[in-house]
Amino acid sequence: MKIQNFYPGSWGSNCYLLISGTSAAIVDPSANADVLLNAVKSAGATLQYIFLTHGHFDHITSMDKLRDATGATVLIHEGDKDMPGDSHKNAFFMAFQMKSPPYGRPDVCFRDGDAFPLGDEQIRVIHTPGHSRGSSCFLCNGELLITGDTLFANNVGRCDLYGGDDEALEASLLRLRKLPQNLPIYPGHGGPTILGQALDAVME
Repeated sequence: MKIQNFYPGSWGSNCYLLISGTSAAIVDPSANADVLLNAVKSAGATLQYIFLTHGHFDHITSMDKLRDATGATVLIHEGDKDMPGDSHKNAFFMAFQMKSPPYGRPDVCFRDGDAFPLGDEQIRVIHTPGHSRGSSCFLCNGELLITGDTLFANNVGRCDLYGGDDEALEASLLRLRKLPQNLPIYPGHGGPTILGQALDAVME
């Protein structure tokens, strides 16, 4: 599975384009929609999915424009399904003291363990609450892991926003320890690294 990071997205968030054959998925649509649409077209692919690792505003800014242009399905964990449309829950009001743009509702709510075909490959959901109730990682064909704001190269996502839970995050990190520790990870902020190295940096 091919992966490309479109950075910077909104507020330094990473935005990933996944390509498998002629099928494409975007994870955390924070980058410019026209740039992403051109990238999909240049790859000779069709945008099938828009996956959200969680519902904070800085990861969803081009979600609606991409969906309107392509008909792609927007997916989020059921724990975060109300966040995109709520300025307080998605942290926009905290950042700007004003209502967020009227982001639309996701089309599909996934659960832990759900798998979605992309070309001849597969994207599997690993629910990792802590940064938010619905925070999730995506294991892409067993080759790489997109971790959102659950795990960065040298840090973890903050737990003091709506739906955050320190104990849940600790349990999520322990769960990630059960995966192959040589997996490349692609976080929501910052550069890629190796799963085991990232976990070693944040766990005692």
